[in-house]
Amino acid sequence: MAPGSYGGVGSFASLSIRNYRMLFIGTLASFTAFFTSTVVQGVVAFELTGTNTAVGGVVFGQGLGMFFLGPLGGAYADRLPKRRVIAIGQVFSATCFGSVGVLYASGTLEITHLVLNGFAVGCAFGFIGPARQALVVDLVPHAMLGNAMALTNVSNTMSRVAGPLVAAALIGYEVAGPAAAYGVMSFLYLTSAALLLLLPRSVVRGDVGETHVFEDLTQGLRYAWQNIRLRHLLIFFVTVMLVGFPHVTLIPGLLENQLGHSATELTRFALFSAIGALAASLSVARFADSRHATRIYSWLAIMFGGSLVILALMPGFNSAMAAMVLVGGASGGFHALNGAVIARAADPIYMGRVMSLTLLAFAGFSLSALPLGILADRFGERSVLMGMGLTVIVISFWMAAVVARDAQIQSAD
Repeated sequence: MAPGSYGGVGSFASLSIRNYRMLFIGTLASFTAFFTSTVVQGVVAFELTGTNTAVGGVVFGQGLGMFFLGPLGGAYADRLPKRRVIAIGQVFSATCFGSVGVLYASGTLEITHLVLNGFAVGCAFGFIGPARQALVVDLVPHAMLGNAMALTNVSNTMSRVAGPLVAAALIGYEVAGPAAAYGVMSFLYLTSAALLLLLPRSVVRGDVGETHVFEDLTQGLRYAWQNIRLRHLLIFFVTVMLVGFPHVTLIPGLLENQLGHSATELTRFALFSAIGALAASLSVARFADSRHATRIYSWLAIMFGGSLVILALMPGFNSAMAAMVLVGGASGGFHALNGAVIARAADPIYMGRVMSLTLLAFAGFSLSALPLGILADRFGERSVLMGMGLTVIVISFWMAAVVARDAQIQSAD
C-alpha cells in the first residue's frame, strides 16, 4: 500500500483509510468512556470519603491491574486475533461499570467496590490497550504509521474533552447522577466493541503454535532492552508518566483545600486541560512522521513539568483553571507523539509487546497516585505539585539529551 494511494494529507492523512476511520471512531467511544470514568470515579470516591488517599486508592487499583496483566496482554496481542481481544476486554469493562452504577443507584456503593472495580477494569485495559495499538499496524501502510499512531492519541485527547462534558452533564443530573454516568460508560464500551465487526479479520502470526506465550513475552522484553533507542524512549515516557501524570488525582483536593471550591468543579478543570491537549495533539500530528518528532516530543515533556510548577503557584480558581490549559497542552502533545516515535522505532512483529510496555507507564502513574495522595494529605497539594513539576523538568532535560545522542548515532550508522 503506497501512501500516495490515499487522499489524506497533513494531520488527518490516515483518516483517508476506511478501516482506520472505523477503528478511530471506536477508539473515540472507548476513550470517552475511560475519561468519563476518570472524572466520575474521582468525584464519587471523594464524595464517599473526603480524602485524596481514597481517590488515589481507586486509581491505584486500576494501575495494579494494568501492571500485572499489561505485559501479558501485549504478548497475547501478538498471538491472538486483535479484534477479539479488544472486544472481550471492552464487554468485560462495560459489565464492570454497569455493576457499579447499580450499586450507586441502590445506595450500597462503598469505596472498596470502587477500588475492586478499578482493578478489574485495569486488568481488562492491560489487554485492550496493546491490542488496539497493534491493530493500527494492520490497517495502515508503514509510511503513515506515525501519523496513524498520533491520530489514535488525538482520539484520546478528543475524549478528554468529551469525557468531562459527559461527566459534568450526568453528575449534575438530579434524578440519576453518577449512576447514569456509569450506564453511559457501559454503553460507550459496548458501542466500541460493536464497531470492531466492521473491520477485516486481524493478522495473526503463522508461528504462534511454535512458542508459549511466556516465551513470546520474554522475547519482547529482550527485544525492547537490546534496541537501545527504543529502550531509552520507553524509559523517557514511563518516567515522565510516573512522576507527572498523577497530578490529576490531586485536583479534587486542590479545589477543596486550596482554592475553596467543590471537588465537583473537577469537570471544569478536566475540560480546560482537555482543550489544551486537543489543540496540541492536532498541531503535532502532522510532525509524527518527520525527523523533528523526537525533538518536539522532548520539549513538550519539559514544558509539561513547567506547567505543573505554574499550576502549583496559581493563587486563585480562575488562574489555576487557565494553567490547566498549559498542563493539558504539554501533556497531551507529549502523549500524542509518544505512540508515533515508539512505533517507528519498533519492529511490527513485536508491536503488541512494545505497546504493552508503554501501558506500564499508565500503570505506574496509577500506582504512584496513592503515595502522592498520601503526601498531598500530609504536606498539601501545592507542595506536591511543585515537586512533581520540578522532577519532570530534570528527568526530561536528561532524557532529551540521551535520545538526541541516540539519534545522532543512528544517523551516523
